[in-house]
Amino acid sequence: PEEKLKETQYTQPAIYIISVILGYILLEKGLQPDMVAGHSLGEYSACTIAGSLAFETGLSLVKLRAESMQDAGITNPGTMAAIIGMTDEDVISMCNTISSDESVVVAANFNCPGQVVISGDINAVHEAMGKAHDLGARMAKELNVSGAFHSPLMDPAKKRLSAALDTIEINTATMPVYANVTAQPTTEADELRSNLKNQLDCPVKWHETIDNMKTAGATEMMEVGPGRVLQGLTRRIDKKLISKGVETLEQIEGIAHV
Repeated sequence: PEEKLKETQYTQPAIYIISVILGYILLEKGLQPDMVAGHSLGEYSACTIAGSLAFETGLSLVKLRAESMQDAGITNPGTMAAIIGMTDEDVISMCNTISSDESVVVAANFNCPGQVVISGDINAVHEAMGKAHDLGARMAKELNVSGAFHSPLMDPAKKRLSAALDTIEINTATMPVYANVTAQPTTEADELRSNLKNQLDCPVKWHETIDNMKTAGATEMMEVGPGRVLQGLTRRIDKKLISKGVETLEQIEGIAHV
């Protein structure tokens, strides 16, 4: 049912399955990427396409990740908000000013110039939204999420996922995988494992990731899986980058080899 699919413990595995299947079909058709990256959950799809995670292993991790995040959101209630029209540095400074030992808010997603998502305790996030308006933000909008993802409030989820990551096999990647937490490429299994562990309570450095991929020679980006959010972010980061997307099997048939 559609209502069930909106719950994160079902949404995350569904997105992973669709993204990886589409990615595998693209590989079979000869579209070989030079490098891969994924935003938050998408990093698991990227690792799978790069050969570092078996499909079944990735799916089991994504299921555990979704359940752990849902549970952490109940244990440590929190929320997230998009801040539009402030620099990364100003958002970080604002969050540092508001955060305390009792209530925390952090910059969680650096998506593109002028767009940062904050995450943390409900009161702290609401205070930051008001402060952002005072500081000249064009918009501060709370997101419809079930927890404070990519913040210290996800520590219980990180511990559960880290324990699982320690037990599974991760292979050397066949192509560079750019990590959310570092915005840097790696093919090393131990680094990939560490990056996935640290992802849950650290910010997603997407803007920096795209810049670094561009510096490494990327001229075209292809978003694989449901939605077109990353295509929009890529255009805001650099209009010169060609940005495409594949959401369905039908779209694959119409794609020329890159």
